[in-house]
Amino acid sequence: MILTKKQQLLKNLERLPESDVREILDFADFIVSRRSRMKKIPSKKKLSPEKDPVLKLMGIADVEPFADKIDRELYG
Repeated sequence: MILTKKQQLLKNLERLPESDVREILDFADFIVSRRSRMKKIPSKKKLSPEKDPVLKLMGIADVEPFADKIDRELYG
């Protein structure tokens, strides 16, 4: 009989003391919470320089007169 991962986990949980089950539950809660927070972070695909003034400024130092003198200013 082939058990799924969830079935294996449940089978093992039955054999553990309550203190270990609480620790596993805490870890499972942490994973669920982390996944929930990650869903709230906007993906890079949704970022738009037209809508975000900070993104418009990114890379501004790549244009003249900044780019040609930056190494001299930083490293002498």
